Order: sequence, then C-alpha cells, then structure tokens
Amino acid sequence: MENIEYYLFMLAAIIVAFLIIKRVVSCLVRSIVLIVLAVVLGYIYYMYLR
Repeated sequence: MENIEYYLFMLAAIIVAFLIIKRVVSCLVRSIVLIVLAVVLGYIYYMYLR
C-alpha cells in the first residue's frame, strides 16, 4: 500500500511541476518577445526615423 501512495504522490508532484514550469516558460517567452520587439522598434527608429 505504501508504494501506491508513493506513486500517487510522485504523479501529483510531476503534474504540479509541469504546470508551474508551463506558466513560467510562457511568461518568460512573453518577456523575450517584448524585449525583442522593443529592440527592433528602437533600431527602426534610430536608423530610419531619426
């Protein structure tokens, strides 16, 4: 019976870790996209609109 409880606990921990990593990665990807967009817009401004 202890093995089943251990496996259920490990399964729950894996699912929670996956959900947390998924949220952090999506937030990180959004941040990277915003930074790249800001750099591109800054480049366009300084090269063409200045």
